[in-house]
Amino acid sequence: MAATILTTPLFPDLAGKVALVTGSSRGIGAETARWLAANKARVVVNGRQPEAVESVVAVINSAGGEALGCVADCSRTDQIEAMRQRIKRHFGIVSLLFAFAGGDGNPEPIEQLTEERWDALMAGNLKSKFLTVKSFLPGMKEQGAGSIVLMCSTAGRAPSQASLAYSSAQAGVAMLTRNLAQQLGKSGIRVNAIAPSIIVNDRIRKYMPEEQQDKVAASYVVPRLGQPADVAAAALFLSSDASSWITGIVVDVAGGKVML
Repeated sequence: MAATILTTPLFPDLAGKVALVTGSSRGIGAETARWLAANKARVVVNGRQPEAVESVVAVINSAGGEALGCVADCSRTDQIEAMRQRIKRHFGIVSLLFAFAGGDGNPEPIEQLTEERWDALMAGNLKSKFLTVKSFLPGMKEQGAGSIVLMCSTAGRAPSQASLAYSSAQAGVAMLTRNLAQQLGKSGIRVNAIAPSIIVNDRIRKYMPEEQQDKVAASYVVPRLGQPADVAAAALFLSSDASSWITGIVVDVAGGKVML
């Protein structure tokens, strides 16, 4: 099997910064939150299920990190604003924003795709990122610095079997990234995105038998499936000073499946 990441990369400039990771109660977001805490950032864990959020917070705090749990639906302005105010009271202004909330790209033919389903996937995957950035941006501008990392997907980078609404939303995230980067660069704020391909998580383990995982893995240029650590590593790099002259890009964490 191709090599995987075994140790947490360290970026000293992240220490002490306030980092919000939306959609971090499990999977990629949880791994990113843990890695940020290992880099001594003050981490806000967000999700919609209180028990899942508190579980990640407990892991981080028990390892000597500093984490705050905030339950909020990032497609709701009122809930995002309540979260922002709570973070400000506890930690201060967010300078590292990881808008990762979203998902649910299961295949479905357009004939079965209802208007309500389209709206829900757009809200969860695209609108949520717009609303989150809009809420936390004034604080970053006040500081004159910040890094924003948006979660995209290979489904928005090339045709796939993913839901039409989901893939369209992800393509929107890629353009949102570029436009925000262009608007915010002179304010000292960088904006980038990450587009993962298949990442092994609870859903993959449940619905994709190991034999099928092996078959799919063999189709990649780097012949393995992705791990949450692969995405977390890219996220930390993009948020750190190591990428200080990088903005407006979409990093395809996809084992060579997408090459743009």
